[in-house]
Amino acid sequence: MTTEQRKWTKDNGWTTISDNNLKDSAQLVFLFGETSLLKDPKNFETVKGFYPNAHILSGSTAGEIIDTQVLDNSLVVTAVHFQDTRLGFAKTKIEKMEESRIAGEKLANSLQKEGLTHVLVISDGLHVNGTKLVNGLTANLPKDVAVTGGLAGDQDRFKETVVGLDSIPEKDTIAIVGFYGTNIKIGYGSMGGWDPFGPERLVTKSKDNVLYELDGQSALDLYKKYLGDQAKELPASGLLFPLSLRKEGKEGGLVRTILSINEKDGSMTFAGDVPEGDYVRLMKANFERLVDGAEGAASMSHESLGDSSPNLAILISCIGRKLVLKQRVEEETERVQEVLGKTTTMTGFYSYGEICPVAPTEKQCELHNQTMTITSFSER
Repeated sequence: MTTEQRKWTKDNGWTTISDNNLKDSAQLVFLFGETSLLKDPKNFETVKGFYPNAHILSGSTAGEIIDTQVLDNSLVVTAVHFQDTRLGFAKTKIEKMEESRIAGEKLANSLQKEGLTHVLVISDGLHVNGTKLVNGLTANLPKDVAVTGGLAGDQDRFKETVVGLDSIPEKDTIAIVGFYGTNIKIGYGSMGGWDPFGPERLVTKSKDNVLYELDGQSALDLYKKYLGDQAKELPASGLLFPLSLRKEGKEGGLVRTILSINEKDGSMTFAGDVPEGDYVRLMKANFERLVDGAEGAASMSHESLGDSSPNLAILISCIGRKLVLKQRVEEETERVQEVLGKTTTMTGFYSYGEICPVAPTEKQCELHNQTMTITSFSER
């Protein structure tokens, strides 16, 4: 596997980070960037000109990652040439959130199953129920095929996210890449680092990813009480106070972040399901634990690859982490590099949700929020 990278910034235009003469041989290009920049046809045509024979997978972000740098309002490009790995591609559009599972089923069934090793997905971040999308994908893929990826972002604006596959990125789009063959090894890991506080509450009324009541009370009213003055800035301020989700009789669980609120019915919409009968608890940031979580995710993704450093790592970290870490945000990417090694090409983005199995030895994936999720690639 060979990679090379470029980036575009307003101050410097296009600059080359690494050059391995992949113009004609790259099969896959990852393009991550700010929403309006990705929607500009000139930028897509420029990247296509760089790599005319490659498939281009793109997604909007809440911040772009290239090497250990975290950028805003930029474009980052990573081109990949595989020696002996076959790729498969599919994309679909979604008209309403209720179609999320169907969209996952359609995408999974678009891929040839024989020889399939792994699936990477980049999804619209605002109009897709990530839990249902994941369920649709995994139910229609071989049991030994894991899915990783994330939901596109739009800074903290929550207005429009776009995804593309071999075309100018558009809203309401989901795209996947399938990796085939025995020479590709793929590791993955996902960890958070948030501390719970306040009482645990029972979800007494919800529908899929829309939460209405906790302990029989308006979920939004209760949430606003905890946020105090910061409630005025919802849903953006909700990124700083996610909810942990636990099923009865089990310890730990998933984390959920707010996408939108509805003042009329007192509901909150999340990136993934919040089932009735589960328990939720508010969480807050612990700076050091967030950075430790990034390191832990890197270690998990490295485990299944053996002693050698991966050739490529896709980092997808939640926007909430970026808002907490602020000017120190690159500490988490630097910690990842310390684990994976400086020879590993790193790219990725800050997202509205992350998709990954809960452990490196498992294949059943989940929709996460507020984690650093890493997919590492190594080709023998």
